[in-house]
Amino acid sequence: MATVTAWAAELRRLDADAWVDYLVEHSGLPGPRANTTLVAAAAEVADAGGVDELVRDGGEFPMMCAAAAVARRAAPGRDARARLFAADDRWRVREGVALGLQLLGDADPETLATTVRMWADDDSPLVVRAAVAAICEPHLLRSPEMAAIAVEVCARATERLVARPQARRHDSAARTLRQTLGYAWSVAVAADPGPGLLAFEALDTADPDIAWIVRENASKKRLARLL
Repeated sequence: MATVTAWAAELRRLDADAWVDYLVEHSGLPGPRANTTLVAAAAEVADAGGVDELVRDGGEFPMMCAAAAVARRAAPGRDARARLFAADDRWRVREGVALGLQLLGDADPETLATTVRMWADDDSPLVVRAAVAAICEPHLLRSPEMAAIAVEVCARATERLVARPQARRHDSAARTLRQTLGYAWSVAVAADPGPGLLAFEALDTADPDIAWIVRENASKKRLARLL
């Protein structure tokens, strides 16, 4: 069962109280890779009651699916729960949010653009990180307008990172944001190199964290061939 459509059809066939066992059985966990196709199917099918059932279970994969379902329906003024998931301690739950936002972008690019711009100014580095991870996905950046939003979000996220007090720049949440910025700039710039390179080359590498971000991105093949 390799497609989102096939997994979604199977989930629709099941009663809601059978979802958790089914999702866990087919999660691919424990293992190096979760079944993200199944996560996308759950995000498509789950209603509010289904999300609550997954959250009540609290397991890693059900929570990842719940996070994706909530983020897929995020919109300005209706995204508080998605932001909470984005700041979860578990990285798979945070990845569920990024995946859900990307599914939102597939269906409604304008809402995704508005959402990630707002999240880029959040006080939580993990929420900022979710915005960066969501928009810096190549298949979402096929227009100059969306590529420009990705560059803007990367720039604002970088500013948020270096505006933190020095003592808080290297806590766990800030390190997670920095790590994501260490590849995301290259995705955003490669999508539309002209304006993207201008923004990237304007980064102030006198700051050690920005210097690290620039080095990491410059080492990525998609950007190295442009520099």
